[in-house]
Amino acid sequence: MTDFKRIPPEQAHAMRNAGAVIVDIRDPHSFANGHISGSRHLDNHSLPDFIAAADLDHPLIVTCYHGHSSQSAAAYLVNQGFSEVYSLDGGFELWRHTYPSDVEHDEQQ
Repeated sequence: MTDFKRIPPEQAHAMRNAGAVIVDIRDPHSFANGHISGSRHLDNHSLPDFIAAADLDHPLIVTCYHGHSSQSAAAYLVNQGFSEVYSLDGGFELWRHTYPSDVEHDEQQ
């Protein structure tokens, strides 16, 4: 894959269940208040360690608020060597409406 692909929540859900990694680029407070179950928060501070430890050939789904910022982040991750990157259309907001029972909240808010 030379570029990222945009995918709907249904495809992201199936891919996540098959082992794809989901990273959430929203601000820490928004992430703590609710995020896709099993997703990891990714920001400028955690990015270098994430890239260093990641399997660049493993499917990676990027989510944000509404599916706009995730596209830039997905393109960046492709440029960092990830071979299979996806941007979640509709972002977390559409996910939480589509899969309300598949949302986690951090214990410490």
